[in-house]
Amino acid sequence: MAEKSGNRRDEEFWERALDRAQLGVWDWDLRTDECFYSATWARMLGYELSELPSDSDLWLKLTHPDDRERAVASGDRHLAGLTDIIETELRLKHKSGHWVWVLDRGGVIERAADGKPLRMVGVQTDISRQKAAEYALEQVNARFRLALAASGTGIWHYDIDKARSFWDERTRSIFGVQSDSAEVSGDLWPSFLHPEDKELAEQAHNIPVGSKHVVSSRYRIVRRDGEVRFVESLVRYIPEPQTTGHILGTLRDVTEEHKREQELAYAARHDPLTGLLNRVAFDDLLTEAKNDGAAFPLGVFYIDLDYFKALNDFAGHAAGDVALKRISAGIRAAIPASAHAARLGGDEFALIVPNCGVPAAEALAGSILTAIRDADLGPSAGPRKLAASIGIAFVEDRNATVADALACADDACYAAKASGRNRFSLFSTQSSASTSGLNAARMASETMDALESDRIALFGQQIHRIGAPWGKGGNVEVLARLIAKDGRLIPPGEFIPAAERFGVASKLDRWIFKTALERYGAAMAAGCLRLGFNLSAQTLSDPLLWEFVDCVIDRTGTPASSITFEITETTAVTNFEAAEQFILNARERRCRVSLDDFGAGMSSFEYLRRFPIDSIKINGSFVEHMTTSRYDREIVTAIAGIAKSLGYAVVAEKIEQEDTLALLAELGIGYGQGFLLHRPEPLADLVERTSRLPKTA
Repeated sequence: MAEKSGNRRDEEFWERALDRAQLGVWDWDLRTDECFYSATWARMLGYELSELPSDSDLWLKLTHPDDRERAVASGDRHLAGLTDIIETELRLKHKSGHWVWVLDRGGVIERAADGKPLRMVGVQTDISRQKAAEYALEQVNARFRLALAASGTGIWHYDIDKARSFWDERTRSIFGVQSDSAEVSGDLWPSFLHPEDKELAEQAHNIPVGSKHVVSSRYRIVRRDGEVRFVESLVRYIPEPQTTGHILGTLRDVTEEHKREQELAYAARHDPLTGLLNRVAFDDLLTEAKNDGAAFPLGVFYIDLDYFKALNDFAGHAAGDVALKRISAGIRAAIPASAHAARLGGDEFALIVPNCGVPAAEALAGSILTAIRDADLGPSAGPRKLAASIGIAFVEDRNATVADALACADDACYAAKASGRNRFSLFSTQSSASTSGLNAARMASETMDALESDRIALFGQQIHRIGAPWGKGGNVEVLARLIAKDGRLIPPGEFIPAAERFGVASKLDRWIFKTALERYGAAMAAGCLRLGFNLSAQTLSDPLLWEFVDCVIDRTGTPASSITFEITETTAVTNFEAAEQFILNARERRCRVSLDDFGAGMSSFEYLRRFPIDSIKINGSFVEHMTTSRYDREIVTAIAGIAKSLGYAVVAEKIEQEDTLALLAELGIGYGQGFLLHRPEPLADLVERTSRLPKTA
């Protein structure tokens, strides 16, 4: 009796143990072909044991059709003595209709004297969660592999203890290694390194054990066929228990990306028509040169072509472009290797010539005049020839400013023109007082008089949302026109440079801002429009500016959020700290800030990181030719992509053709400005018209 009681306790113990372990037991008697299934096995499938028929093939009937052949084969191999145990994964049908993944393990526990199997026992474990996790992991791995394939990224790792390197197929392809084996020799990678990059690349890959940092590097490799490729690598240390660990890295071929960066960098600093430096690059080089004492005396040449407008009018702009290219080539051939040539815009050029005294400057100017006179201007120009007026100034020490040096050369150029053209002139205070310097001073004086006598006319140009009609709440850039005493409207290009040169620009900016808000602040408060104001470098540096701005805003009741201040890239370059502080002050007051003429230099992208602006206006010189110039189109695309990814509104300037507008819309650029969309008109007329329009959403 005690033995029976003990057996029951044993059965209850094992039943409880199997239930807690979630194991289902099967016991197959091969002599009678009877198979016993435990209650835990039945419950694993949602049944009570009494619900299941007594059938030795019950498990097979419940097995997924796709798994039956494999499951039977596993048992047959074991019965034939080919395997020590049965071990297979299969799916069994649950009472509710879904499939349960189980791991089936078992084997023969009793044999006849001749070795014939008599009894087999096994257990089945529910591994559905494990299989679901494996499936989820495989999905992640599949997405990871797809992302790697799409990005062209290779993976490699180095086993520190075993000193073995393994490259995936993509990595081997980047290096041009033809091998089906992932393992490569330890000395293979260094043999590909470009001699000039070898030391830095090896340092970047020498990751200390225990480091948690990811090291990024870009270097060149030389493939066995001699082709040089640029690659980018990310490397980090990966710890592993019981070992020193691994070095894991990614590799990406960035040759085309590097070429694109080089092209963009070149395009941002060079004039697209002539290949000469542009204005921003010229100013940068002039700054560098004047800080190099070895370059003194530094010759600064200002070259203005004579009669170029007549050639354009006669033969057309295409012929004018050909002439500019050929003249640029002539200038480049005439200057020494140490000199730099730039096209400042239109038909104006400039030179920086280190170690250039008066005799050398005069000789060089004569050579340039000859090169321009003798230049073949192309078939469309016919027999016509061009000449030039050249002004030369000298920088003797570091105290001279870039603006002063170029202004002095400009003055001398005006002196050459006043003396009959087709000649050069050296800067002197006497020539400056009698020619362009006097004209500029007179224009500055005229500007001051116009401010005092209310002879500044406010104009406005709309900034359109591309693809949408104009309506209330739109943006308008405020422009100024000087009304001469004879009633003639003088464009900003004639009086604003003089105002900046003679310190009048800040007064002009203040007058425009105050007058616009006094006249149209109510319309701005009503949500009819937002006004944008251009600010000079002098205004940005004015320590009393914000006291003035706050006073005007309070007095007129104008919402600060309807005011946009536009700062040009040149202003930001020359007044970086002042511009940064100005923008912070503007944002504190909820005024909007736009970076104007964006893209004139690659340094612009640094401003996006440093300046919390609201919008950028892409330099019109890139926009106007983007349908025909790949470089311009690439620059516009790159600028728009980066700006939009950072959440800035993007405005394209100088839109004058329908195909340009269509391309901008295709690129997803939100706003446009230019003669095609709206020609500047008196601000009063514009405000009156927009005030009558229905409000837009």
